Amino acid sequence: MKIGIVGAGAIGGYMGIKLALAGEDVTLIARGANLEAIRHNGMKLILEDGSEHVAQNVRAATLESAGIQDVIILALKAHQVAPIAQALRALFGPDTIVVTTQNGIPWWYFQKHGGEFEGRAIAAVDPEGILSKCIEVERLIGCIVYPAAELIAPGVVRHIEGHRFPVGELDGAESPRVKMISDMFTRAGFKSPVLKDIRSEIWLKLWGNLSFNPVSALTHATLEQICRFPLSRSLAAAMMTEAQTIANRLGITFRVSLEKRIAGAEKVGA
Repeated sequence: MKIGIVGAGAIGGYMGIKLALAGEDVTLIARGANLEAIRHNGMKLILEDGSEHVAQNVRAATLESAGIQDVIILALKAHQVAPIAQALRALFGPDTIVVTTQNGIPWWYFQKHGGEFEGRAIAAVDPEGILSKCIEVERLIGCIVYPAAELIAPGVVRHIEGHRFPVGELDGAESPRVKMISDMFTRAGFKSPVLKDIRSEIWLKLWGNLSFNPVSALTHATLEQICRFPLSRSLAAAMMTEAQTIANRLGITFRVSLEKRIAGAEKVGA
């Protein structure tokens, strides 16, 4: 099975290296210095304990040269997807699966939703409708990214913490293909449960992104500092409470409490 990872940065590189080391047929789709480094040296992963692991068996390619893939892991930032959406189709065969890993509310949120907003487009994330046109909803599987990693040099990823990549069909079905993706991720050493409600997990991740990220950007504080300083902690909690109100109106259930989510962020530290 051919696995194409579009965006061989921190998370895409981390996933690609681990999958390749587990024996999967991986193509890392990159550009510039990163592409050249992977072509010549493979891709290196530095773990928390300082150990280094090099995936020499990965292929490096551009969107134009990669060819048709069985599974595509879309590991770009959300704003980077639309500009390459049309070119992405060169990787599609009739049954190609597209696994999305973007933070935030995805363009497909109300597709196969089943609620009162079924089929509604979200103009804020897909204003021209390009993503919906170029990536058929039938191809999509959602994936939530919990690990932290950074690309410290072309072709070199440092893993910081976390191994969890839960996945789910948009309609909550426990399909053979989502089980296959989960099993593949598990073989690579990830925790990848199949979720019946991928949207609630999206909101759980977003809960932290929409509160801690802007506060950190404005204050230059770490997660630990934000959570321990009373004023920043209360600000983050207020933002999370507002988000929870919106999510609840959309039928979302949070599986952890607000305080537990903040405590989890504090443990991450950096």
